[in-house]
Amino acid sequence: MAALGRLVAPLAPYWRRIAPYARRLKPVYPRPGRTGWRRWIPSWRQWFGATLTSFGLLSAFLVTAYAMTDIPSNLNTYATQQDNVYFWSDGTPMARTGWVQRQAMPLKDIPEDVRWAVLAAENESFYSDPGISAKGITRAVFRTLGQGDTEGGSTITQQYVKNVYLTQNQTISRKFTEAMIALKLDNKMSKDQILEGYLNTSWFGRGSYGIQRAAQAYYGKDVSKLNASEAAMLASLLKGAGLYDPTLGKANHARAQERWSWILDRMVKIGKLSPQERAKYTEFPEPLRSNPLYNTGAQSDYLVELASQYAKKAGHLTDKQFDLGGYQIYTTFDRKREQALTDAVTKARKEARRSDPATAKDGHYGAASVGADGRVLAVYGGPDHRKQGYNESNATTVPAGTAFLPFVYAAGLEHGVHKTRGGIATPVTPDSVYNGDDGVPVTTPEGPYWDRSGKKVAAHNEGKRSYGQITLRDALGKSVNTPFMQLGMDTGLDRVRQTAEASGLLSSSMGPQVPALSLGNSTPSAIRMASGYATFAADGNHTEPYSVRRITRNGSPVALATPRPRRAVGAKVAEEVTEALGDSFRNAHPDAAAAATGVSGKSGTTEKDTAAWYVGTADSVSTAIVVYRIDLAKSLEPLPLEGLAGTSHSVPYALWSAATGIG
Repeated sequence: MAALGRLVAPLAPYWRRIAPYARRLKPVYPRPGRTGWRRWIPSWRQWFGATLTSFGLLSAFLVTAYAMTDIPSNLNTYATQQDNVYFWSDGTPMARTGWVQRQAMPLKDIPEDVRWAVLAAENESFYSDPGISAKGITRAVFRTLGQGDTEGGSTITQQYVKNVYLTQNQTISRKFTEAMIALKLDNKMSKDQILEGYLNTSWFGRGSYGIQRAAQAYYGKDVSKLNASEAAMLASLLKGAGLYDPTLGKANHARAQERWSWILDRMVKIGKLSPQERAKYTEFPEPLRSNPLYNTGAQSDYLVELASQYAKKAGHLTDKQFDLGGYQIYTTFDRKREQALTDAVTKARKEARRSDPATAKDGHYGAASVGADGRVLAVYGGPDHRKQGYNESNATTVPAGTAFLPFVYAAGLEHGVHKTRGGIATPVTPDSVYNGDDGVPVTTPEGPYWDRSGKKVAAHNEGKRSYGQITLRDALGKSVNTPFMQLGMDTGLDRVRQTAEASGLLSSSMGPQVPALSLGNSTPSAIRMASGYATFAADGNHTEPYSVRRITRNGSPVALATPRPRRAVGAKVAEEVTEALGDSFRNAHPDAAAAATGVSGKSGTTEKDTAAWYVGTADSVSTAIVVYRIDLAKSLEPLPLEGLAGTSHSVPYALWSAATGIG
């Protein structure tokens, strides 16, 4: 009401003085004392009285309309819905989810140059006007009536009202309602609140709403990092992105450049940009050719899936809260590692399809890289999330096989062995000797271990090779299985399980607590297997794998429960396991070992040849690769590899080598 009063107040004193005379100005026709056509023309007094009467009626109408117009209680759905944006570990955009590109930003996080570029372009008198422009409204009405064109004529307050409360229909009634709501809103909200709302709801083209999303869509950066020149280019889009996006043709480019220059000049004229600063901006700030937020490949969908699951859990967010959008999720995924891993697996898939299409069609390649500090740096989830939502890096489908042996070794070193039931534990060292022959029966303090069918349980080495008496370090370095099945029994399968879980494997993936536990009857995912080996690289401290390092909502931090390291095994034990895994890497790949230092790793095979693993650590990052076959259309039962993993299971190591850069 106060805003409307400011419009009519200047004429009020004059109205009070002449109102008594205006009431006496009754037209009489034909007018006496006049001749010809002048007898039928009203006098100036009559014209003046009619004008004052019309003004009074119009004022009464506006006051009534203002009083009867309410600010809608609900905002338009599209004005509140936002997307969630995911970023790589280097802070660059990775992907987005949601049907609308919008990220609201507090006004304090939007630089002054950006604000005034918009105000100079759209409404430089914003901070002094009553929320509407009578001149602009009149011009817009005439254009609507005459040409159906309502471009221009609206203040920022009116545009904000249109964005969040009304439809986009260009009609006289909508323009009138817009003006009335704008007047009321100008009294209810501060100018800064209105400007913040406007900057967060305006359309900038490229599928983006709001200045934050526009900055990312056109320049690949947050709004806080825009300069005045870039801000002026974005402000020009408010006049019509279809006409002013400079990447949409030469005519658009010319229009955009002209308006960009004009906006900068206007900023100087209104005192919001110094001439010296203006002089720096002589070259048009060319935007990116395409919106980087749309450049999300099929592989990134798996990353988004992992990150969103973790964000909701660690950020204590409900599905409803998360779906409302507005979250910025800063992931731990390393763009270069992800690309290397994806390229390696994609190449292996193509080669498999070329050499054996029938086998390759059921092939799966789970892969993950996890840092010693728990960060998930890269994963390979599958060929296409839209066709296969099943995430191969996070699946607990196939057994770990002999890639599990380091956990048995760690358990023995950590807890010792019990040669007699209930007796004192005897320490175990890397030099402790066990029988490495093939087919050695497993024993307990009471004698041989019998299975349910009445047969003695025995372990077998790959190729059924026998090694005689061998130290545990050599056994792990040469991938000799039989000592570790017995070591598991001597240490206690419960302690083996406890050590594996403390190192990062999930209890839900652990197999039955029988001697085969030591040879990997558990079914960890590639992520968890990499996490387990990362524990040894972290001196025995385990940090739960996490894929999100920070979350904000519209720029404000969201509390995030980031995992902390905890002791899984002793530092000396971790060192000894790492040394044995280093032996394993050097024995299997002497040429690569000669060119690399501090690298450790081990292959993994399964009894029925349903999975082939390679898990290794380089530069404090552990990477796990598993190759297996499953016909998803029939069941999740693993199928024999039938050569999919390559000669002597060479494919997992080749993928690991390509992903880590270790030849």
